[in-house]
Parts: sequence; C-alpha cells; structure tokens
Amino acid sequence: MKILVVAPSWIGDTILAQPLLALLRRNHPTARIEVLAATWSAPLLGRMSDVDAVIANPFRHGEFSFGARRALGRRLASADFSHAYVLPNSWKSALVPYFACIPRRIGYQGESRYLLLNKRHRLDPARHPQLAQRYAALAGPLPTDLPQPRLNSTPEQQQAARKALGLPASAQPVVFCPGAEYGPAKRWPARHFAELARLVASPENPAWLVGSDKDAAVGDEIATAAKGAALNLCGRSTLEQAIDLIASASGVVSNDSGLMHVAAALDRPLVALYGSSSPTYTPPLSPRARIVSRNLSCSPCFKRECPLGHFDCMNGIAPEQVAQTLLALR
Repeated sequence: MKILVVAPSWIGDTILAQPLLALLRRNHPTARIEVLAATWSAPLLGRMSDVDAVIANPFRHGEFSFGARRALGRRLASADFSHAYVLPNSWKSALVPYFACIPRRIGYQGESRYLLLNKRHRLDPARHPQLAQRYAALAGPLPTDLPQPRLNSTPEQQQAARKALGLPASAQPVVFCPGAEYGPAKRWPARHFAELARLVASPENPAWLVGSDKDAAVGDEIATAAKGAALNLCGRSTLEQAIDLIASASGVVSNDSGLMHVAAALDRPLVALYGSSSPTYTPPLSPRARIVSRNLSCSPCFKRECPLGHFDCMNGIAPEQVAQTLLALR
C-alpha cells in the first residue's frame, strides 16, 4: 500500500497535519507514506517518523500552472499510489493526484472538486473545531487519543547547530520567535519582546531570537532595544538548525506562527501569544504550552493588520505577564 499526502503550504499547517500521518501509520503499519510538499517544508517532514519520503512540490503558493501540475501527476502515475489525501481545499491542489490516476482520492468538498476527488468529506466545524482534527478526520473517525505532533531532534543535531552558528554548547537559552508570516497583526510588539528579554535572560539562560530572513529586521530592533539581553539569530539559521535550537531551549515564547508549532512538536515549555488569530482553531498541540490572549471582543479578526488601528489585542499583553507564565512552566 502506498499513500500520497498533499501537504498544506504553511509550516504550521504542515505540523498540524502530522496527527493524520500518525493515524495513517497506525491504521496501515506497512504502508509507504510519501508527502507532496513545498521544498521549504522538506526539512520539517524529514524530522517526522511517519514520513517515508518527500516529493518536491514546485508550485508557489497560489500558483495555478495547470499544464505543469498535469505533467507532475503523469510522472507520479508510475509510482502506483493507492490512496491520496489532499489537505488544501483548493481545486488546483487536487489536480496532481487526479492526473496520477490514484484510485482513492480523499479530501474535503471545496471549489467544486467533484471530479477530482472520489471520496469527499463534509466539514463539520462544530464537531472538529481544530485544524488538526479536520486533517486527521480524513483517515476516519477520530480516536479519543488523537496523536500529538512530534519532531525528532537528537543531542548531536542540537550541538551541531550550535557549533555551526558559533553558539555556546552549554547554554540553556530562552528562545523567542518574533515573526509571523501572515502579517503584523499576529506579532507581539518588538518593544515587548525586548522588555521580556531584560526580565528573563541571564548568562546561563540567554535570550535567542530565531526566525527567517524576513524576521531579521524586527530581530535587530529587539536586540537593540534589549541592550545586550537578546541575540538576534533571525535569518542566520536553516529551518533544520532552527528546529535544533528550539529543541534545546529551556523555554520558548512565540507569536502564532510556524515556529510556535515547531516548539509544541518538540515538547518545549511554550508561551503562545494570540491576538488576531484563533487559539481554538490552531492551538499549539502540547500539554506544556500555555496560551496568552486578551480575548477581546474584536478578536480573532484574522486580518493581516489591525482593522481598528489600535492593535490592543497584542499591545495589551504585558511582558511581565508573559514572564510570569514562562517562569511557571520552566
């Protein structure tokens, strides 16, 4: 039995798809599970025990490319997949399994995919409020013990990441993840991260800022305002190195972002900051995570920028409150 899973585009959503992968492995122990995913997700999927191989999805987020999708599907036809699970709800995301002639093509109804999918699920938001539940339900009725996302990181990998980045081997860092790909409405203010660094960092527990190159500028802003209490590593590490840096953290503070879900999947003490997004829909799936949210009447708005202009949902989360929550977890 060979299973193809068409993964979401976002890193966080890819991690939230892991309970589905675990259930597929539980239900079909000898099956080969391959994931069609964006190239930037490959290092992430390589740290998941239930993934046997990753097939590069060459299409950018939102790119249609009908002919190229048809060509990729026809190339995959010789792989003899028996099942395909299509996690994105778009019409174009179901094209590759269709052109690969995979007999069982499974996903949610959406964008008139009646021909492309031959086993279509109806979404029940009340029954499955979490995105992870919705993905996992494609494998069948949810068990009471829904698997939690898990990423692998060995001590050797963690030390190798530190050595490559010139970081001390014995430090027990507090890692801050100040970025959020979706937009500024999901980001706690830089001045608050800087104040938090001054409150919780020490020589034994330095504050390390981890993120992509898109977060480098805000990392510099935080490091400058923290006056030596925070080290900006944003844009300096690969995704694999970021995984290993977070895996060795004594605690993590993060916006609702892909790296927040990475920290949860690594079972790190985690404080997750929510403003414009919903902790009901995409919570960190870890018993060691704590959510901090003001629960204002205007949130979650799911906007990229605050539509009211005041940004109270994030401005009003005090660094002292986050510090207390973090210290209680560590």
